Amino acid sequence: MAETRSQAPEYDYIIVGAGSAGGPLADRLSESGAASVLVLEAGGSDLHPWVRMPIGYGKAYYHKRLNWKFSTQPVEALGGRESYWPRGKVIGGSSSINAMVWARGHREDFDDWAEQANAPGWNWSEVARVYRRVEDWRGAPDQIRGQDGKVSVEPIADRMHPLCHTYLEAAEQAGIPFNPDYNGAEMNGASIYQISTKGGVRASTAAAYLRPALRRANLRLETGAHVTRVLFDGRRAVGVAYRRGGRDHVARVRGEVILAAGAIMSPAILQHSGVGAGAHLRDLGIDVVHDAPHVGQNLQDHLGADNLYRANTPTLNQELGPWWGKLRAGLRYVLTRGGPLSLSVNQGGGFVRLHDGPGRPDLQLYFSPVSYTRAPKGKRALMSPDPFPGFLMGMNPCRPTSKGHLGITSPDPMAAPEIHPNYLDTEEDRAAMVEGLHLVRKIAGSPAMAQVIEEEIAPGPAATDDATLLQYARDAAWTVFHPCGTCRMGRDAAQAVVDPRLKVHGVEGLRVADASIFPVIPSGNTNAPAIMVGEKAAEMVLEDAR
Repeated sequence: MAETRSQAPEYDYIIVGAGSAGGPLADRLSESGAASVLVLEAGGSDLHPWVRMPIGYGKAYYHKRLNWKFSTQPVEALGGRESYWPRGKVIGGSSSINAMVWARGHREDFDDWAEQANAPGWNWSEVARVYRRVEDWRGAPDQIRGQDGKVSVEPIADRMHPLCHTYLEAAEQAGIPFNPDYNGAEMNGASIYQISTKGGVRASTAAAYLRPALRRANLRLETGAHVTRVLFDGRRAVGVAYRRGGRDHVARVRGEVILAAGAIMSPAILQHSGVGAGAHLRDLGIDVVHDAPHVGQNLQDHLGADNLYRANTPTLNQELGPWWGKLRAGLRYVLTRGGPLSLSVNQGGGFVRLHDGPGRPDLQLYFSPVSYTRAPKGKRALMSPDPFPGFLMGMNPCRPTSKGHLGITSPDPMAAPEIHPNYLDTEEDRAAMVEGLHLVRKIAGSPAMAQVIEEEIAPGPAATDDATLLQYARDAAWTVFHPCGTCRMGRDAAQAVVDPRLKVHGVEGLRVADASIFPVIPSGNTNAPAIMVGEKAAEMVLEDAR
């Protein structure tokens, strides 16, 4: 049914979501000054201390004004536990509340994208070119890394906690060589993580792209604007409806609507707009514009588990636990933008192949010189760590084979979609979790690490066989906050939601550009790939408009 085109304001492009992908899109599409661009963001300002201060993500993860605070349905393989899924509801999106680890992914990940989606433009050589344009790498210069881009990426080896040196030595003793730059020529190896910060302040896409671009007269941002649906005239997108300040609004578009609302909200908006599984939408009373059963399918995420150790040497617990420690760290940050508050707690880690030979890693490792086991259930109290010296060492399998789904269950566009992650559904994923926990134990048992460990608190010395370790994973595993794939890219409309140009199959004037388009989850963190998608999508839109 055609929508009424009233006296609503009209733009060349409407971008839904000012997050990891939406920020680059808004900047690049408005850059020439020739096109008018409207950005609609459901959240509010990113000018908040828990956003700006890097370690503040421990608070932002649960802040109701900064976060959608999604929860999954109970997961059978996790003993019926729900999984808490924070997603950014703020300018900058999840780049404003994440742990800032910068990981491009492995070259084979993107060659897989190109092959599986039948989309040569997404192979590694093309993606690497875009990454170089994104990055402002503050480490040693080389031809692989970008140094004039918008997003500042900093090495932290000169600022990391001293225990990270112990971790690197222990990893090498366990057969994992040191890798000085996992975003360089080789991804595998033990590393110190690079983070998206600049001078001790978070470098979100809001700071890197959107705020500078908002000086342009042709770019408009509306916050607190919850998009309820895309408006169609026949099968062509002609605008969006959104709710702001308790009132309903309409904005029209001459060119394209681009959904950049993330792996949860982009498919939900499509479904509320009549693009989804036709029978399900009709049951909800939603008029079907295009029967697209894969909207909300192909949901992938990284699932991880931590081992907890009591140390016999000071950790960040002793720096951030006492009131005077908090005061000292706070003063240091205010005066110098330095110290532990200027970093993520995920300081050490890396990527490991479990089997001989070249290729992609099987596991991602994490070493955090802090522990917070007494935090309230479902919370990360990074500024209220355990009273004893402790640290966490964990991992997640890089390429899970279990796939879930999500979708709307109500015609109310303000209702949260229902999320079914389907963790540990395959034997491959269960085996990978057990192998990963054995590897963490191997690192902990190396001479360098053994000399600083007083005891393993969890899973504990009684957990020695595969079955016990798998049960520990079921009881304690956590999302690594990397949902993706729910608007899968592919040339075949029978198997995908968007084509390789990110245009939604079956309709016109509508694209999706965010982590939902990933055909396969990358081997590492997903924020850098999401930003890359926003940059590449802007290229495509401008090329197609010529």
